[in-house]
Amino acid sequence: MLLKIKNLLTPEECTRLVALSGELKFVDGRVSNPANTSKQNLQADTSDPKYAESVQIVAGALGRSREFGSFAIPKRVAPPLLCRYEPGMKYGSHADAAIIQLATGKIRSDLSCTVFVGDPSTYEGGELAMVIGNQTLAFKGAPGEAVVYPSTFLHEVVPVRSGQRLVSITFIESHVADQHERMQIYELNEVAALEGLRMSPESRVRLDVVRQNLLRMWSAS
Repeated sequence: MLLKIKNLLTPEECTRLVALSGELKFVDGRVSNPANTSKQNLQADTSDPKYAESVQIVAGALGRSREFGSFAIPKRVAPPLLCRYEPGMKYGSHADAAIIQLATGKIRSDLSCTVFVGDPSTYEGGELAMVIGNQTLAFKGAPGEAVVYPSTFLHEVVPVRSGQRLVSITFIESHVADQHERMQIYELNEVAALEGLRMSPESRVRLDVVRQNLLRMWSAS
């Protein structure tokens, strides 16, 4: 299961990230995956002093999003990374690494997230194409829109034909590692969000007890 989040970033945040992309130094994307010759993109240089601001903008948006929190049940989130694709650049079909090395240690990638920053009308190609069952779904989100999906999904960024694709990516270690179990809690969270005020106080409390007990039982230490 995947989740699309509209307006994760505000227009002002998108504008600032676009501006930062013109100020930040970018490096060859293969610096983080040198063995994958199909990865052809640019990513923000994490040693650039302005990199921290780009991280704060996207991380802050994820932190305030109820939809993201309910779906991912995040335990650790990798610092979001601005990535840029120029004409001819792509990222061939792959599943994300199970363990992501960060400056502060390692995290398990249960979920991956792509946050669209650039205006899709300004570039051709560059869709995020994801294999789900026997179908391939393609995403080219509006500025500020995000897609959260299991890191096990086979996916690719198709070649950019013209213009510039600008996104921010991150990886999430969830408190609930098992995807099926995480989805059960998510569905109960959505019921509580949609119907909670219509329930009697007694039913609402009983539903919350079930949610918390499942989270307690399934959450990783």
